[in-house]
Amino acid sequence: MENITILQIDQFELEIPLSDFYSSDMKNHLKNNENHFYKPHSHDFFLCVLFTKASGIHEIDFNTYEVKAGSVFFLKPGQTHYWKFDELPEGYIFFHTQDFYELHFSKSKLEQFPFYYSHKNTPSLNLTPSETKLLVSRFKDINLEYYQDLFYKKQKIASLINATYIDLARYYVAFEPNDRNTSHTYIETLRALEKAINSHYKTEKSASFYANYLNMTTKHLNRITKTTLDKTTTDLITERVLLESKRLIAHSENTLSAIAEILGYEDYAYFSKVFKARTNMTPLEFKKSYQ
Repeated sequence: MENITILQIDQFELEIPLSDFYSSDMKNHLKNNENHFYKPHSHDFFLCVLFTKASGIHEIDFNTYEVKAGSVFFLKPGQTHYWKFDELPEGYIFFHTQDFYELHFSKSKLEQFPFYYSHKNTPSLNLTPSETKLLVSRFKDINLEYYQDLFYKKQKIASLINATYIDLARYYVAFEPNDRNTSHTYIETLRALEKAINSHYKTEKSASFYANYLNMTTKHLNRITKTTLDKTTTDLITERVLLESKRLIAHSENTLSAIAEILGYEDYAYFSKVFKARTNMTPLEFKKSYQ
């Protein structure tokens, strides 16, 4: 069965001896990777991009975002996306593995940053001209260090990334005030729940399974998801199933019945019923509309 193309870091810059990190300015990145950039694909790494000049759209998991000067985008591993530009954009991009960051900051996790801690959080940020100017200097420093061969190269890049993420997080929470008022324990539970769902959603679709997995009652887990996201645990499970079904329907050559089977539904009719209840379209209608 055909799957969505997953790009890996070492496909981008083979000359630089860092298999867990990559950086470039957008002009060179587009020039060197034009075969990937405009087609739907996913990554096995974390990605951050800042545009200083751009006009177009960025589709991430079937949500469309405007791309303009000052736009910043954050992608987690597994998210499907593609770009469509009206003109050649300018800016900077870097991506890295989870280990690259966390091995240098053993007491920190990438999920501490609001743009990474939940798939439900908006993967974009629009900076003001003054904010853009500050972040451009950070991205330039990262890119310069990447293409130099100096002592403590990885340590320097990791420190620059950390400072960049801290600045971006400060701007981000200004538009997400509720994040600061949510219990830290609830946020940690939500992270654990999303990881569990991501690992088991194809075979386990009951809220009770995930409550048991996290050593709590179903009622308490629902209280946490309602408080943090205003959704039930079942909503989150179903949304993950539907997201993967859309990815496979739109970006693979698998038949609809095969996709239902991949997602744990032996009865295609039931899968189609669940899909339509949430999207107001059958899987076939979605396939036609997306094409």
